[in-house]
Amino acid sequence: MAGRPLFAFLSLFLIAGAIVLIFFTLLPGAVDQSPLDQIFFLQADTSGIPGAPALSRWTFWNICSVNPGSKNVCPGVHPAFPLDPPSGRNFGTTKDIPQGFLGTRKFFYETRFMFAFVLISLFFSVFSLFFGIFALCSRIGSFLSSGLCFIALFFQTATAALMTAAYVQGRNYFRANNQTASVGTKAFGFIWGAMGALLLATILFCIGGATGRKDKSTYSSRTNGRSFFGRNKSTTNRNRGSFIDNETTLKRQSSYTRHAV
Repeated sequence: MAGRPLFAFLSLFLIAGAIVLIFFTLLPGAVDQSPLDQIFFLQADTSGIPGAPALSRWTFWNICSVNPGSKNVCPGVHPAFPLDPPSGRNFGTTKDIPQGFLGTRKFFYETRFMFAFVLISLFFSVFSLFFGIFALCSRIGSFLSSGLCFIALFFQTATAALMTAAYVQGRNYFRANNQTASVGTKAFGFIWGAMGALLLATILFCIGGATGRKDKSTYSSRTNGRSFFGRNKSTTNRNRGSFIDNETTLKRQSSYTRHAV
């Protein structure tokens, strides 16, 4: 029984960490405060694109320029902001836009769904954190929390996969067009780190629930063979059988004596 609270506590710690990491990737672009103003998914040289800043950074909410202190300078907030350079949502032109972005909507859908998935992951992570409190004292709480945590893990994994596919390929297209580009290592690390934390939390919740069942089974096996007063049932049955055998033998001897007389 002592193992389950420990596993539940570790799981809660990991889920809380995952939630913090998700917020560190969700808020940049909407909040221009340190250290959030240094987090982005993709940075590219866009000096040759009409109306674009010299250096552009993509976040969940907008395209940000970069000030001399290498911090984001973000305009208005637009949720689920896509990576779609030729469209009116980004630059609205095809001049100096890498060929890989032209004639496709793949990046648009990948980055839009990525925003929706990270919100779903955050939602179930928070619920798993609340229900995880019951995992400290209940097997049902452990398994319920593991189920919620698994759903959060699923959508966080989908977010990480879409992010990697879209922005790594986007970086490669900019580089192939002789434009310097790089992915945001902090944002990538936070997204994948949150996924890893949710994975470990799910496993630990399941182990905690299974540990509770194992402890209960061990206790039952120890007490199954004992009577109400703590005596072993098999020993009691053997003693009872010996008493009956002795009584039967005495009756036979008494009967034989009467017949002999």
